Amino acid sequence: MSKITNDAHLSEIRLDGQILYESNFLTLKRDTVRLPNNKIATREFVEHPGAVMILPILNDGRVLMERQYRYPMGRVILEFPAGKLYLQERSCECARRELREETGYHSNEFVYLTRIHPVVAYSTEFIDLYLARGLTSGEPRLDDGEFLETIIVKLEQLYEWIQSGKVSDAKTIIGAFWLEKILSGTWSGHST
Repeated sequence: MSKITNDAHLSEIRLDGQILYESNFLTLKRDTVRLPNNKIATREFVEHPGAVMILPILNDGRVLMERQYRYPMGRVILEFPAGKLYLQERSCECARRELREETGYHSNEFVYLTRIHPVVAYSTEFIDLYLARGLTSGEPRLDDGEFLETIIVKLEQLYEWIQSGKVSDAKTIIGAFWLEKILSGTWSGHST
């Protein structure tokens, strides 16, 4: 296995930039960069505040999921609960808040798993993944304009839906495979 020691020969240097669009959720930017061969290029990308995704597993091994209409896709998507970070919010706080708001469930154990970068070519977005165990049900408190329904799914069914393409959300697929590794004892996380 080769050892990586230096990335300078691959790095791009920002020379200038501008904001093309800014909202309370996303910022679209265009930067001018110097490439490793000293040529100049532009990079357009979305600045995103980051998010969390929760893998809520019930005591019987089934998982809690959501069905939500995703406008860019033009259809309902089956996914794990997730949401964006508020300014200055820690990701574990966001995970607790999003699980409670979207599903009504509370958890007495959140385990940090990993950070993923779902669209590295054009966004700064990261998603921190948390496993939630010891779930207690309650009433959801959805944000204004948020519409979704929760469902409880056997893991075998989830893996079948991933294989058939019924589940296509990348973060959910990554989360499902993390669950498989954790439940088999191959991988672990860090309690928060």
